[in-house]
Amino acid sequence: MRHIAAIMAGGRGERFWPLSRQDYPKQFLPLISDKTMLQETAARLTPLFNIEDIFVVTGAKYAAIVTEQLPDLPSANLIIEPEGRDTAPCMALTCAYLSHRYPGEDIVLAVLPADHLITNPDLFRQTLSGAMTLAAEKPVLVTIGMSPSRPETGYGYIKCGPKINWSGRHFAYRAQRFTEKPDRKMAKTFLGQGGYLWNSGIFVWRLSIIQEAFRRHLPEAAALMPALTAACALSSDKLAKIFRRLPRISIDYAIMEKADNVCVIPGDFGWDDVGTWSALTRLLKSDPSDNVTLVNNNHQVSTQEPILLGSKRCLVAG
Repeated sequence: MRHIAAIMAGGRGERFWPLSRQDYPKQFLPLISDKTMLQETAARLTPLFNIEDIFVVTGAKYAAIVTEQLPDLPSANLIIEPEGRDTAPCMALTCAYLSHRYPGEDIVLAVLPADHLITNPDLFRQTLSGAMTLAAEKPVLVTIGMSPSRPETGYGYIKCGPKINWSGRHFAYRAQRFTEKPDRKMAKTFLGQGGYLWNSGIFVWRLSIIQEAFRRHLPEAAALMPALTAACALSSDKLAKIFRRLPRISIDYAIMEKADNVCVIPGDFGWDDVGTWSALTRLLKSDPSDNVTLVNNNHQVSTQEPILLGSKRCLVAG
């Protein structure tokens, strides 16, 4: 069975304004190292996937940036969203494109955001490989949940249910409940009770299983997917007309919170979604004044004073 990775790189990165703008969002910036977040994500995947089996899903205005930053990516592996409509339409388009590209094949598909930090890539690959094995073995939707280290209110939480018996080395559980971004009191309760994981937004499933999930839980999108698949061979205008009819909703709300065949594999590989400026103060070294310097990019951020940013592209003082 073919294994494919789809990197979601269409986000606008508005929480990192002014460094991250709508025309150059955070996934295309070198926030943590001298590589951009997109480049880091692709580099983590290449030991598991051939470059021919890595796809990037992004908006039309970011296509040139993706091509510049990932020059080895085949041009046919760039899936262009006609507009941003949240993650469920994005996934419907990805499924349609892969169905068009590989007709009749049932594919194990790993779906990953482009803008996450992972400090232990070897352990990440081991966990992702286990998730792909589980998805190949059983008719389930797999997500990787991160072991919580603090009562974080910026992440969703997954309640672990019964353990699953399968051939892999990793523990896997039925996902009992999803909770979207709790308040601090509830987050502390989850941390104290145990059995909860952060929702990382990393998913693995077979193409046939996620398509069936669309039919069960988002039938209005499923009804459009055959036409969407056919339109992948036609003009972009035809594709855009169909895409705009898809409901604007996240994959979590549309499917993951409703489905009864969701499994979660715990991960502990140094993950962070780097969602806010304050996250950088947690992730990067600071001086005695709590100033944080972004590596190799000459950006400086202070948590106590106005922000000063400098780069090859812009200089902004708050």
